[in-house]
Amino acid sequence: MEKRLNTLQQLAVDSAEDKKAFGILLLDLRNRSDLTDFFMICSGNSEVHVQSIVDAILDKCCRNQHKPLAVEGYSGGSWVVVDLGDLIVHVFHKEARLHYDLERLWGDVPVIKAVGQ
Repeated sequence: MEKRLNTLQQLAVDSAEDKKAFGILLLDLRNRSDLTDFFMICSGNSEVHVQSIVDAILDKCCRNQHKPLAVEGYSGGSWVVVDLGDLIVHVFHKEARLHYDLERLWGDVPVIKAVGQ
């Protein structure tokens, strides 16, 4: 299922695509989580790739007045979480994504957008 994305979601997806992230998913958590409304999950091939994806997302969002509330895991480059309020972005190294398998954990929520599957 694909729906129209809001500005913040589109910025994050476009930034990840620009840096060649793969397996991009946008999950609708409204009415399922008090933490946020949406998760974006994507992957990179290396720690440096993961960090470059995060850098692009942060840069584009900040230039468009969407400052992150928090960024966790950046120095490790295996799993970086960017909290943008209504959207939490998870950028994984491909092996870490397989290990933590957030898609399975949230498997019953609607997928709003899937890119590069």
